[in-house]
Amino acid sequence: MRTDDPPSQVGNDPLSKVGDESLPPVGDVLAAIATGLWRWDNASGTVTLDAEAARLLGLPARAQTLTEAAVRSRFHPVDWNEIYGTVQLAVAEGTLAEARLRIMDDTGRRVLRTVRSRSKPVLHDATEAYELIGTLQEVSEPTPGTAARTPVTGDWRRSREAFLLDAGRALAEARSTEEVLRVAAGLSMPGFSPDGLAVFGVAGDRLSIIGHHGHQPGDDGPFSAMPLDTDYPAAEVVRTGRAVYLSSPEDYRRRYPAAWPLARRFERQSWAFLPLTVAGRTMGAWMAAFTYPVSFTPDERSVLTTVARMLAQALSRAGVAESERELTEGLQRSMLPMLGPRIPGMSVAARYVPTGGGLQVGGDWYDMIPLPNGRIAFVIGDVQGHDVRAAGLMGQLRIALRAYASEGHRPDAVLSRATRFLAGITESITYGSSGSGADESTVYDPRFATCLYVEADPATGVLELARAGHPEPAIRTSDGTVLQRPTAGGLPLGIDPDADYPTTRLVLEPGETMLICTDGLIETGGHDLDSGWARIRSTLEGYLGEDEEDGLELLADRLVQTVHGPTSHYTTGPLADRREDDVAVLLLSRTSRPEQRTDARRTVLTVAQAEPERVAGARRHLRELLHDWADDDQVDSAVLMVSEMLTNVLVHTDGDALLVAEVTGEPGARRLRAEVADGSDDLPHKRQPGELASSGRGLVLMELLAGAWGVDPRGDGKSIWFELYEDAGVFGGEAGE
Repeated sequence: MRTDDPPSQVGNDPLSKVGDESLPPVGDVLAAIATGLWRWDNASGTVTLDAEAARLLGLPARAQTLTEAAVRSRFHPVDWNEIYGTVQLAVAEGTLAEARLRIMDDTGRRVLRTVRSRSKPVLHDATEAYELIGTLQEVSEPTPGTAARTPVTGDWRRSREAFLLDAGRALAEARSTEEVLRVAAGLSMPGFSPDGLAVFGVAGDRLSIIGHHGHQPGDDGPFSAMPLDTDYPAAEVVRTGRAVYLSSPEDYRRRYPAAWPLARRFERQSWAFLPLTVAGRTMGAWMAAFTYPVSFTPDERSVLTTVARMLAQALSRAGVAESERELTEGLQRSMLPMLGPRIPGMSVAARYVPTGGGLQVGGDWYDMIPLPNGRIAFVIGDVQGHDVRAAGLMGQLRIALRAYASEGHRPDAVLSRATRFLAGITESITYGSSGSGADESTVYDPRFATCLYVEADPATGVLELARAGHPEPAIRTSDGTVLQRPTAGGLPLGIDPDADYPTTRLVLEPGETMLICTDGLIETGGHDLDSGWARIRSTLEGYLGEDEEDGLELLADRLVQTVHGPTSHYTTGPLADRREDDVAVLLLSRTSRPEQRTDARRTVLTVAQAEPERVAGARRHLRELLHDWADDDQVDSAVLMVSEMLTNVLVHTDGDALLVAEVTGEPGARRLRAEVADGSDDLPHKRQPGELASSGRGLVLMELLAGAWGVDPRGDGKSIWFELYEDAGVFGGEAGE
């Protein structure tokens, strides 16, 4: 055996005890080469450092145990985030975790040194916890002219590609200039990250800061409005379209002596100014400032240039989107009026919600118009379409309606003039000269509009309605019953210039509320008219009335939430292709003192000779009035008798029939009184119809089914009435004539 062979280790004895010559302790060796030891216990969240490791971290040079948060504060935040991912990969693969880390001072603004860490994870089989045992060693700074920052982990180019993918995704998702600037401020570039950011925009011949990060409020004062010929790096970038890189304060002071006094107080060491260019036009400049020297190698310049291009695209998209939003919101504000001063005796609330299809204003509108006779007109309508032309036609039609109403015309005359107006302007648009050279078939695009016009007398509650193809109004009585009110109507505006619009008259009793809306409130979410009204009815019935603290405003919000709130996503209707539409809602309530309130339900309907089909609507309306009546057989009897009375008027007289139905009393002991009046003086009389007779059974049915009935002559005709009692034991049920 050669005497110069190294001694071999025996068993588990340390190498220092083997042979004649001993080696120094491991701790002394590591201290001699400025290498510290550390252990990170993931389970307890603590990090144990020896004296050298503590010194390298900028702490007192003694062994100590710190929390994970305390150690984390000593590292550059970007480096900590990257080493955390490296550690997780090493734990999963059972490999070494290597990284370079920047140690920051107590203020977190200055880099003390750069250290290299190598660690080995030790897993605990029983739990998912692990320990990291490793070393820390200081590494020297790069020499001038080389890369100022070495890669933190892995391959630098691979880290750069991952960073650019994440940055591109985040900037693409930003919807406003504020969001773009916030994303830019949070970008962590691989191996080097700026500590100060600023985005400069160009307006005319001036350069100003539109957003910054890493500076104190007020720091942007000197840069708020600089002429483009200023001797400042950002101004030069905008003038020339070329980037400016300044690796040191000396370089900044030499190239821009006039601007250096302004930049010196920020205590940065390197700067990069890059143009923000879109479609060949420089729209501004981006500044990235660093608190440590950066030499701006070709790879680093490539990253900064790519980020600047993505930032310019994001700012351009955000600017266009904000301009569109500002334009459409301004158009909406100009076309949708304020409801004006409070109306004595009435409360009004309105809402407009545009569809989610980009343009924030469409063809729906509402309006409130003071009239010369002291009354108030309420208008709601919907122009066909959701494009800019629909919005323009809506604005023109709204102005025309306001003009006709202000002249003092009755509701039917207002709509008659409006349909001629809309037909005229759509025809002129269709056949007018546009200068585009398009043939007639390409520009022909007629439009129509639905509309509901209501003239209200606040003192008496009398409402006169004219309807042009619009959904019928709904009335909520003081006891919570909701009735869809049948009203006479005509064709939508713009279809027939000579169309007529009959007027319906009704009375809004104290405590009652009328809802008029566009079809978006009913049909949005895949609903048709029937299922949509059922959805809205439940919301109206849950309204507490004028005694509720928030009143109609709360009810208007609830109606919108019914259509666009969270519950609307799982209460869709049967029509899957009908999802969204503009929503316009107008609520009118007649207020009163508590002693004026009545619990009676009362409705009035007119059935004209020319509209026999409205008898079916009257039957449906009566069922709605008796929706909570205790005896279904009595409801069927009431519907049968009303149908018989209305039909008799249409068959045996030349006039219209007027139905008045009223429910009074407490639930369980209520009375229904239904009365049909006409202009004929001929009184009906009972007959004994044969088996094959087609008439003559009306009064016989009333005698059999009604609790009481009768015929009352009037000066201009007669009325036939009957009563039904919910509890015949209370009211007796004696029939008579």
